[in-house]
Amino acid sequence: MPPLATDLLVLFRRDLGCFIREIEGFPDDATLWRTVPGISNSAGNLALHVAGNLRHFVGAVLGDTGYLRNREAEFAQREGSRAEVIAALEAALREVERGLQALTEPILHAPYPQVLMGHQPPTGRFVVHLSAHLAFHLGQAGYLRRTLTGVAGTTGGMGIADLMG
Repeated sequence: MPPLATDLLVLFRRDLGCFIREIEGFPDDATLWRTVPGISNSAGNLALHVAGNLRHFVGAVLGDTGYLRNREAEFAQREGSRAEVIAALEAALREVERGLQALTEPILHAPYPQVLMGHQPPTGRFVVHLSAHLAFHLGQAGYLRRTLTGVAGTTGGMGIADLMG
C-alpha cells in the first residue's frame, strides 16, 4: 500500500473509532436522533451520512465492494438504535480498509474514477478530502452530544498517540 494510503488508513481508523465512541456517549437511542434549534441533522444522521459516504466513495468505487448508497435515507432516518448506527460505521471501516488496500501510486495520482459535480480530482486528493469530511462531521456529532446531554467531557478523541497506527 502506498504511504499516503497507509497514513489515510490510520486517520480513518482513528476517526471512525472516535465517531463510534461519540455514538456510544449518547445516553439512549432517542437522544441520538434529536437536534437543537438551527441544526437540521442529528448525530445519528451525521453518522449514517459518513458511513454511506465512505462505503460508496472508498468501498464501492475504489474497493469494488458492491455497496449501493441511498444518500436520502442517511438524512431521512429519525430513529434507530445506537447499535445499528455503530454497525454502519464499523461496516464503513471494513470497506474503507478494502478500498485503501486496493490503491497503488498510479491510482492515487489518476483522476478519481467517478465524476463529482463535474470534476475529477486526483484520487489521492479526493480521499484526503473524505478524511476531512469525516472529521468535520465527527466534530458536529461531538458538539451535538455535549449540547443534548449537558456532558462537557470528551469521549476520547483524536490524540497524537493515535497517529502511531
